[in-house]
Amino acid sequence: MNLLFSNDRRGEYPQSWYAETADPLPPFPVLQGTVKADVCVVGGGYTGLSAALHLAEAGLDVVLVEAHRVGFGASGRNGGQLGSGQRQDQFTLEKMVGPDEARRLWELGEDAKALVRDLVARHDIDCALKPGVAWAATSADSADWIHRYAAHMGDRYGYPIEAMDKEAFHAVCPSPAYCGGMLDMGAAHLHPLRLALGLARAADDAGARIFERSAVHHIKEGARVTVQTEAGRVEADHLILATGGYLGGLDTNVAARVMPINNFIVATEPLGDAAKKVLARDVAVADDLFVVNYFRLSEDRRLLFGGGESYGYRFPKDIRATVRKPLSQIYPHLAEAPLTHAWGGTLAITMKRLPHLARLGSNVLSASGYSGHGVGNAVQAGRLLAEAVRGQSEGFDTFARLPTPVFPGGGAFRSPLLVLAMTWFSLRDRLGI
Repeated sequence: MNLLFSNDRRGEYPQSWYAETADPLPPFPVLQGTVKADVCVVGGGYTGLSAALHLAEAGLDVVLVEAHRVGFGASGRNGGQLGSGQRQDQFTLEKMVGPDEARRLWELGEDAKALVRDLVARHDIDCALKPGVAWAATSADSADWIHRYAAHMGDRYGYPIEAMDKEAFHAVCPSPAYCGGMLDMGAAHLHPLRLALGLARAADDAGARIFERSAVHHIKEGARVTVQTEAGRVEADHLILATGGYLGGLDTNVAARVMPINNFIVATEPLGDAAKKVLARDVAVADDLFVVNYFRLSEDRRLLFGGGESYGYRFPKDIRATVRKPLSQIYPHLAEAPLTHAWGGTLAITMKRLPHLARLGSNVLSASGYSGHGVGNAVQAGRLLAEAVRGQSEGFDTFARLPTPVFPGGGAFRSPLLVLAMTWFSLRDRLGI
């Protein structure tokens, strides 16, 4: 199944609140005929756009090809949370890779947030960037763990996080489902599609050549790489694969390690003054469940709520019903609230929930598998890919050293096995074990 065309209309953004509230760029041309470049980037999400921008600013001739529109995939549909560190917490990373490498990964995570903020400011990207992400605990044991983690981050990393008991957390997020948590004001939230469009505009202004509605169906490696689309081809010295969950069969090595999964978001009608019953402060929230609930208020005071379960590659027929169930558990008073928008998207995860950056050949690089932490990771990965092309690979190599095991069954049978695993973990959530 080709996920590029399984759930969406060709060349169109989904009917999301994000697409409705972003000013689209004029369409970039379709690739036709043969085009030559120093670097070809496949994929017009955060990773590819950031790579193209940084390469073009460094004076390289770069061509980016996108199957639909820039920002079409997860980069334009996600929850908009710019989180700290990596997808895995520092306790886990210290055990996984040791304290020194864990600290380096933390520093890279801080650099990723700084990079996003710098790009937004430098290129005047209107993406409603605001500080604050809260972690919500659904049990007393989880709240205790979160409080220990906040203390650890202050003691070992010098990073301030506010630990909150149940009463303090409810003063920020008055949901009866939560028992406490913590507030990270160094993290942030934003309008993800506007960020993607801003990066595309900046890359175009820097001289990158962007082609849309130009799906890649074949790659031939060699001293020069040939990237074949439906109506043209690119010949380049270097290739960057930045496709996220839409890789398909372009590289079997990456496909065995990076799994596409779907996630879903709904938007309520504007809540007005009642928004204070949802969030008393303008911060984003993510909870501790395996099937994470994540939410924040939009600029017009809607609740943007992500969650729900769907384990096939097809979107469910009724996304509203899929997401309404967890929404009503977190906010019972919104169980019947009108939902004006509902959309799905495909992201990429890895077994370790850490990015997969890899050298696939002497002149082929890849980055994907951000596992729900892609706003910062992906923008940063684009810069790291650009630096690696130019021979500066320290940051790239730090991520490339991370363990990225293949999914059981590799690319052929990973989906049914993932269904079984995800079903078990979601059952644990419901049973509270």
